[in-house]
Amino acid sequence: MATVDRPANRQDRYMELVRQFPLRPIRSKKALDDAVRMVDALLDKPHLTAAERDYLDVLGGLVEQYESKEHPIEPLPDGPMLRQLIEARGVSQTEVARATGIVDSTISAVLKGKRSLNREHIGRLAQFFHVSPDVFAF
Repeated sequence: MATVDRPANRQDRYMELVRQFPLRPIRSKKALDDAVRMVDALLDKPHLTAAERDYLDVLGGLVEQYESKEHPIEPLPDGPMLRQLIEARGVSQTEVARATGIVDSTISAVLKGKRSLNREHIGRLAQFFHVSPDVFAF
């Protein structure tokens, strides 16, 4: 029989996780490694309780905060970002053009670095690739 995740149980499980790995700002590589191990342990579970999901959200935010500060990723220009998305999705330039309504020659020019994307292009591409329009914010 499945355990019901009642508010009291939820609070107990959350506090158990906090005792196991306290939620504090991550300030070192060792602390990051420990946090990632905890994240992995939770993600390896077939089902997470609401308390475990809450804890994972907070811990994941702490990991992301540390990594973005210590290892910032520079945004890619439009062409390389579009190329990466096309390759990751396994589609052709023509398929992207057809699906987004963006002229093939425009996509080609963006990929060659001869043209930038406009706001409308970004919106259509973000929708097609299921990404935030912010990935094109260079």
